[in-house]
Amino acid sequence: MRKIIHCDCDCFYAAVEMRDNPSLRGIPLAVGGRADRRGVIATCSYEARAFGVRSAMATAKALKLCPQLKVISGNMARYREVSRQIMAIYRDYTELVEPLSLDEAYLDVSASNRCQGSATRIAEEIRQRVRDEVGICVSAGVAPNRFLAKIASDWNKPDGLCVIRPDQVEAFVRALPVEKLHGVGNKTAERLHRMGINTCDDLRARGNEALVQRFGRFGQRLWELAWGRDERPVQVNHERKSVSVEHTYPEDLENLSSCLSHLPALIDELEGRYSRLLRPARVCGAMVKVKFADFTQTTAEQALSGRGEPAAEALLFERLTQAAWLRGERPVRLLGVGFRLREADGEAPAEQLALF
Repeated sequence: MRKIIHCDCDCFYAAVEMRDNPSLRGIPLAVGGRADRRGVIATCSYEARAFGVRSAMATAKALKLCPQLKVISGNMARYREVSRQIMAIYRDYTELVEPLSLDEAYLDVSASNRCQGSATRIAEEIRQRVRDEVGICVSAGVAPNRFLAKIASDWNKPDGLCVIRPDQVEAFVRALPVEKLHGVGNKTAERLHRMGINTCDDLRARGNEALVQRFGRFGQRLWELAWGRDERPVQVNHERKSVSVEHTYPEDLENLSSCLSHLPALIDELEGRYSRLLRPARVCGAMVKVKFADFTQTTAEQALSGRGEPAAEALLFERLTQAAWLRGERPVRLLGVGFRLREADGEAPAEQLALF
């Protein structure tokens, strides 16, 4: 039985800014791009979230929701340094640490002798050390697998700890709303609700075969999660092959022009996510994912020899979006953009990928 801890810093960028500048505490604060440049919010304080401001939201929209919102551009070098401090604390307890971003990581403490081998006490001690030594708060989830640990870390935010013991998994998962499952967005949740499926218990009652017939491979994944199953190990040496962002829109994008109008915000968010990678990686390709209203999807890609000028990259994403949309010419429910990556060391020559 594994002992997995998922650690997630609360509103990380904003927390670092508030730590370094106490005058920013207690006010609606966001770190993100400028509204006049179609910027997006990278993260925001809980005071800002009370007004409906969220990560990945356009800065212009955030300012409409909260006119008194203070938006700062942030300092990525400082955030990376703080992240290194936090990751070093994690590695005092186990070598099996898998960072997902600057502010989030999985820890496998199954074989750790710290705190008499108690994952709960390790999580408590880690949270206290990060608070004392780094000056920010970390929420943590403890569970027998990654899927449940991830849900648990979000259960008592901010500055919370949630433990799901092996003997609690069955009851916890049965009552879990389908919205909590990885990969279930608003549209999929609505579709499940129309089928009378609101919890994992409802998914179990529907049966594996029916879910696969209705949702394809994703139906199989839903079935596994409904039973709390996740055999993925914590990967220490994980080579990231891509970085991407995607949005499922509350209302379908009716035409190509509407899709193109949403690209700048997506590209801005992608740039932010790429800049937060812990290890350097060279961009070797660009891709656009389009999921149509009928749930069919397609991806258009093109190889690159490296990063180009921002205007040229924006134009490339526009061309890929057009190519993908023309394959369906239907309303779009989800739009995504991404970079294919290659490790900085031992790079191989670029290979041209098929566009169609």
